[in-house]
Amino acid sequence: MLIKQLSVFVENKKGRLSAILNILRDNKIDIRALSVADTRDFGILRLIVDDPEKAYEELHKAACLVNLTSVIAVGITDRPGGLADAMDCLSAEGISVEYMYAFISKTDDCASVILRVPDKDNEKAVDVLSKDFKILSSNEII
Repeated sequence: MLIKQLSVFVENKKGRLSAILNILRDNKIDIRALSVADTRDFGILRLIVDDPEKAYEELHKAACLVNLTSVIAVGITDRPGGLADAMDCLSAEGISVEYMYAFISKTDDCASVILRVPDKDNEKAVDVLSKDFKILSSNEII
């Protein structure tokens, strides 16, 4: 199962991140997970939200540079080596990870990991990971 992730180009200017987040708040879009990767001049805000299509539409209307991509959300037991085990499964099948970010769930001893693999490997990665790990829907990311 793949979920949709928003990637938003954010200029490193005072108030720009706040403005983007206000668009989501004003449209009652709930953020489930996020990551910011930045350079000196700009950042990429990656978001998992409860309504990615609406978020995309509203950000696009506000002249934000935004993209929707497919990612995989994996539930991994929160213990030493849990993430290594998941990466070993992918590596054994020749699947590379382009990027990932993780957070601890509020409801159990599980870390939720959002990862992006090359598009051609999406289904294969889901199949490989689902043998030993729970693949999460966007509603299960809390």
